[in-house]
Amino acid sequence: MRALVLTGAPAVGKSTVGRLVATERPLAAFIDVDDIRHLVVSGHAAPWEGAEGLCQRRLGVRNGCAVAGNLLADGIDVVIADVLTDDTAALYRELLPEVLIVELAVEFGEAERRAGTRPVHLTPGEFRELHERQGEFSAGDVRVDTTGLSVRDAVARVRGIWR
Repeated sequence: MRALVLTGAPAVGKSTVGRLVATERPLAAFIDVDDIRHLVVSGHAAPWEGAEGLCQRRLGVRNGCAVAGNLLADGIDVVIADVLTDDTAALYRELLPEVLIVELAVEFGEAERRAGTRPVHLTPGEFRELHERQGEFSAGDVRVDTTGLSVRDAVARVRGIWR
């Protein structure tokens, strides 16, 4: 099985859908690359914060792919959640050659509604900017608009694509 990467702006459903898709498999892991990035506790830079943010964004991808590669080598399916750029998508493809990249999308108003139901660690400006930047992403294999979908329906769509 090839690794599955779910990407998209904040509150599109990457973590929710990714965890649920992984739990449906007989043996699977879920990797949230934000968790890996937050291993840097002193000097942490958000992915959009200049040169250091870019360096740590790429480091997060490399570390996430290293963990995924080890899991895949032992026969464990892998679902990864990360906000990709075309540049980081190319790095995923280099490090996990068979990777499937699925972009989840949602209308901005729906994303704001969803974000209001959970803790958000972004300023409103960062939240909006990340949504606007996602419009520039073109390196995915498949795009799924989750705006009108229930979580169950979004999981079913992604499951069908990943088969």
